[in-house]
Amino acid sequence: MRVVIQRVDRASVAVEGKIVGEIGEGILVYAGIEKDDTEKEIFFIAEKILNLRIFPDRERKMNFSVKDINGAILSISQFTLTSHIKKGRRPDFNNAEDPAKAEALYEKFNRLMAEEIKVETGVFAAMMKIDSVNNGPVTFIIKKKY
Repeated sequence: MRVVIQRVDRASVAVEGKIVGEIGEGILVYAGIEKDDTEKEIFFIAEKILNLRIFPDRERKMNFSVKDINGAILSISQFTLTSHIKKGRRPDFNNAEDPAKAEALYEKFNRLMAEEIKVETGVFAAMMKIDSVNNGPVTFIIKKKY
């Protein structure tokens, strides 16, 4: 699994011109499920996102998690994160998980986070328009393979 997370002041996702998810302050998550990902990767990354201290304290040091600030998460499925670009000019998506399995793991990932914090999502496999205001900018890449 690979995710890109951004600390945001606000973010929203629209499908066919209709907003289907939006948050105020929190984390925008782009998540790609790779072949052979299991619940181990999902649990690890969900826990990491929920507890990663990327929000500033009074001294502007990153000391607070999204949970600490009562923020929210906007989670977007993005299979392109699983690509490899070693040779040629077209990304190789062979590492992307089968859509049915990927969707099940992605939904589990979101449910895990939603047990502790507000989570909004886009629509799996849909063409989406994402609008966000990155705060910082603060952006991280997290990947985990067992």
